[in-house]
Amino acid sequence: MTVEDREVPYDHLIVATGARHSYFGHDDWEIVAPGLKNIDDATGIRRRILMAFEHAEAAAMPDQRQRFLTFVVIGGGPTGVEMAGAIAELAHVALRHDFRSINPRDARIVLVEAGPRLLPAFPEVLSEAARRSLERLHVEVRLGTPVSQCDEEGVAIGDHRLAAATVVWAAGVMASGAARWLGAGKDGAGRVKVGPDLSLPGHPEIFVLGDTALALDGGGRPLPGLAPVAKQQGAYVARLLRARLAGRSAPPPFRYRSYGTLATIGRRAAVADFGWIKLDGTLAWLLWGLVHISFLIGFRNRLVVMLDWLWSYVTFQSGARLITGSGPP
Repeated sequence: MTVEDREVPYDHLIVATGARHSYFGHDDWEIVAPGLKNIDDATGIRRRILMAFEHAEAAAMPDQRQRFLTFVVIGGGPTGVEMAGAIAELAHVALRHDFRSINPRDARIVLVEAGPRLLPAFPEVLSEAARRSLERLHVEVRLGTPVSQCDEEGVAIGDHRLAAATVVWAAGVMASGAARWLGAGKDGAGRVKVGPDLSLPGHPEIFVLGDTALALDGGGRPLPGLAPVAKQQGAYVARLLRARLAGRSAPPPFRYRSYGTLATIGRRAAVADFGWIKLDGTLAWLLWGLVHISFLIGFRNRLVVMLDWLWSYVTFQSGARLITGSGPP
């Protein structure tokens, strides 16, 4: 294996290089519509959002001010739904007393989904609950019409032009270039086709996991690109390698066990699908928080995060006002 300019020998190779944003053939949109995949993306998007309010405060013309106060989120999956809800709460709660010339509550947040409903991976009843929760947060939900143009002045939703200074992309992802590096077969999203044990066909020493892999469930359907899938795949390959090194028989083919899917929308608003039970509202939101805290490593981390969340919830305070880094406004 070649890493930068040097050769690195290996006995076993595990490839888990994740995914990147997919703009469906419009890669030039990435400059004006960044996506959210890592911490750098998150801080960059936060800067854009907060600077939009600052520019609106300084704008002299009403149309300029409205453009800066218009936020468009493209994609109605879990990331897009959470992002739209977060911007709405920022405008209506965290920033409501921070400006003199503008009222942050005048912000217009538009969530655009090309499909017929939000959260298509969830049952329809939860998709509708998510839509109602967003509308209570004053988010405009546009369904059934894709974005046809995206530039520095705004977006085109079908034939309708919307002026907006801040656009966030949450419409799709594509696997990393691992299939090209490995010379392996891939699907339309660039995911590497793997065998039942997550190894590369013809190369039992190479394993591909997470968003990079096209792994199938018992019914022949691709597994979703979710963190629980990647975690279970990692644990499975670890068991397989331990057995192989100890000379024992390999475990049976990988099987993903779904313990439910959750998506948060905003303060006291979330949806949860456990198959046998479906929840929305405050109970789902509390459950979402407990699940995410339980995934943290170490009791101290769990306690600190829980107390921090509790303080923010009770006092309505947030550290999101900090503008860091440099880049486009």
